[in-house]
Amino acid sequence: MKPTPKNTTTPLVLLLTLAFTLIIFEGLNHYARTAPGGVDFLVHWIANRHLLQGESPYSENVTLEIQQWVYGRPARPHEHQQRDVYPLYAVVVFAPFTTIHDFATARAAWTTLLFLSILGVLGLSLALLHWRPQPWLLGLLTFFALTWYHNVRLLINGNATGIVVLLQMLAVWLLSKNRRHSDVAAGLALALSTFKPNLALLPFLWLNGWAWAQKRRAVNFAALGGWLALAGSATAWWPGWWWVYARALRDFPGYNRWGTVQAILSAYGAGWGKALGLLLTVGLTVWLAWAWWRHRQADFRSALWVFALTQVAGQWIGIPGGPDHFLLLLFPLLMVLHWLWRHPQRWGRWATWALLAWCYVVPWVMFLTTVRVESNGQPWQTPLLSFPVPAVLLMGLAAMQWKGARSEPAAPAPL
Repeated sequence: MKPTPKNTTTPLVLLLTLAFTLIIFEGLNHYARTAPGGVDFLVHWIANRHLLQGESPYSENVTLEIQQWVYGRPARPHEHQQRDVYPLYAVVVFAPFTTIHDFATARAAWTTLLFLSILGVLGLSLALLHWRPQPWLLGLLTFFALTWYHNVRLLINGNATGIVVLLQMLAVWLLSKNRRHSDVAAGLALALSTFKPNLALLPFLWLNGWAWAQKRRAVNFAALGGWLALAGSATAWWPGWWWVYARALRDFPGYNRWGTVQAILSAYGAGWGKALGLLLTVGLTVWLAWAWWRHRQADFRSALWVFALTQVAGQWIGIPGGPDHFLLLLFPLLMVLHWLWRHPQRWGRWATWALLAWCYVVPWVMFLTTVRVESNGQPWQTPLLSFPVPAVLLMGLAAMQWKGARSEPAAPAPL
């Protein structure tokens, strides 16, 4: 028998990936020591360090320490209070980084993970859409993803959105495989994504509802079982955390002034802003509920479109969020771009470039023309940044619905 040839490709890929990761880490480590930032990560780094030492991450002592790091003093009533508002089991995500005692090094490691998460979301999105762009276009899309205003801010602040969106996209990609073991893995990924509940709630409900209607109960059992395991373990460790966490959530809107578009519209538009905010909430809730019900038994191709709609509508439906979380709009953006790119008429290509330019240029221009330094040393962003990208994506997804288009056929695509 002829000897089986050795597979030299996999070790080479792993070696190149490791080298790439180390290069990124070294660059970000230098940046972390010379530039301010990482406030979002700092809050959870400090809170979870105290948790692992036996102290509640929601306590006033921990909050005061965080405020001293951020402001150099206790936060004033009108300032962001920098409290930990993640469920206790978020320690599963942050624990590896709390073992790094130097904040700059921990921040660099965390930001490296977020950087790789952006690339992972891009790769999974293209695979789900069956879009294999030419090298020059792939390079352009990669440049867009890494230098998009919303993703740059995510990296600078160390926002955990990158991990949540990666887990959601991984779950959707696993669902495309339609195998029992991948369904279990998808459910577990969805369960872990709930460590940031405001971003996880709607995708968690839709994907589990669709899986139930498709009789793919392994997804549901794994998602629910995984969440119960996380929440149950946290409760066994710290029985009273639910009540303290509930109070932290209750107080959050009081100092997170621009958490919803409804609050933004009410502040900018007085009476008409409140009415418009209510109209958006009701209208998008009805549209989303209709889409969920109509496509509950649809094929995976239609489920992808509803998932994209859920990601976009979730930003305007009244759940706290903001421009720092818009990495989750990358998949809906790519879906609309792919649809336009494949359009048989010439205007499809022009519309592709127009949409890409709008989503890239407008946020950067809005930020650079309104930026100012906040009391915590971080650049302030106008709340109006919550509008340009979701608005055009809602129109794009509506046009796809009107034209009866979704995405490529539902057969899973290799990465």
